Amino acid sequence: MNMAQKRLEGRITRHRRIRKKVNGTTARPRLCVRRTLVHMSAQIVDDSTGKSLVQASTSSKEFQAQNGSLTKTEQSRKLGALVAALAKEQKIDQVVFDRGGYIYHGRVQAFAEAAREAGMVF
Repeated sequence: MNMAQKRLEGRITRHRRIRKKVNGTTARPRLCVRRTLVHMSAQIVDDSTGKSLVQASTSSKEFQAQNGSLTKTEQSRKLGALVAALAKEQKIDQVVFDRGGYIYHGRVQAFAEAAREAGMVF
């Protein structure tokens, strides 16, 4: 098994462990983050009904048209602010943060801090 497979399996194991504890409800849905090498996506999910309430990604055409020249960390900050604004339109203030097994550092941290600064509570 090479190093990339070990790293991926470790992240998946961490994610499963986190998901045992983190669960979104109608009053406090789950804000989950997905990170790839180039892009990042986030969605707010109500696990009790199994529906996605808000979603955004750095790979969308609209986002890339406005923020395509920024670094990946800066795009993550903009994405955090965008998700928080979309959540406010849906009258969602409090969420449970699901980092998806990723280390709370770099782009994940920038996303979370920007969402908090924009008014999300988690």
